Amino acid sequence: MTHSALVVGASGIVGSATSRLLLDQGWQVAGLARKPAVAEGVIPVQADLMDPESLATALADHTPSHVFLTTWARQDTEAENIRVNAAMVRNVLDALRAAGSIKHVALVTGLKHYLGPFENYGKGSLPQTPFREEQGRLDVENFYYAQEDEVFAAAERDGFTWSVHRPHTITGVAVGNAMNMATTLAVYASVCKATGRPFVFPGSRVQWDSLTDMTDARLLAKQLLWASTTPAAANQAFNVTNGDVFRWSWMWQQIANWFGVEAAPFPQQVTPLAEQMADDAAVWQQLANEHGLREADIDRLVSPWHTDADLGRPIEVVTDVSKSRRLGFTEFQASDQAFFDVFEKLRSERLIP
Repeated sequence: MTHSALVVGASGIVGSATSRLLLDQGWQVAGLARKPAVAEGVIPVQADLMDPESLATALADHTPSHVFLTTWARQDTEAENIRVNAAMVRNVLDALRAAGSIKHVALVTGLKHYLGPFENYGKGSLPQTPFREEQGRLDVENFYYAQEDEVFAAAERDGFTWSVHRPHTITGVAVGNAMNMATTLAVYASVCKATGRPFVFPGSRVQWDSLTDMTDARLLAKQLLWASTTPAAANQAFNVTNGDVFRWSWMWQQIANWFGVEAAPFPQQVTPLAEQMADDAAVWQQLANEHGLREADIDRLVSPWHTDADLGRPIEVVTDVSKSRRLGFTEFQASDQAFFDVFEKLRSERLIP
């Protein structure tokens, strides 16, 4: 029997990687987005997740067996994040309820489950690293928890299984993505090379010196597929990282080597990318013109605020992934190669010089 998937957020980093994997596995894949720029072979579904009527109309003829929720919408406050992002999950599942076709829903959240929302990021009383799934929720409002609760309630009501997936910082390729460290660093390194500026680490001393990990979007897609089709993984939450650890003091040099720039020593004071790149729009426009790049608007490529949040954390962040390994998910991806693969793809698609 052919599985049929609805990938919500199909044009994003995780959604596009998941769609490609499912297609390769012979699935029928529909990709839902407000402006669905989906891969070849994906059935485009255009709808506004905050508009139940548009969702009901767009999904009227779709009967997915599996739903992959891979998107979110950033708001100005956590209260608004909760209101909007919970509603998006609820609206999708409500629109599909009448068909009664869903067997499994996979929700992608992240390590803010353990670190807290951006308003309280890495502050207060946090669980000890490595983060483990059984550590539970913090005593703060968090839109990830609200999204989970929507999935749990719908699963109990409609009788499908669920899985929650908590990646660390995700590497992958998608234009216009709100959280895109690899592309942000690629653009930053390209600007540094073109202007002769030093390639300065923008984060904290703790992040520079401590162990950390990351998540390749392709590996996350594999875990989504595994959890959605493995009975032992049903109704559980899983951390997901590449399986290796590194220090940014090492990784920064690897990225500098790839771009042929000199990695500056750790700076005397923290210099966030939001400051370093504040006036780079014109520089990027010129680079795009000189090299015939596809995207001349730097704001469509970079998310300095998110990279600064991740690299500026005052605590070590390491994730335990043994839970899914014990159940049979043993995929691995070297994190330096994950970065290089993104850089290669960005260059081949003429998104960086």
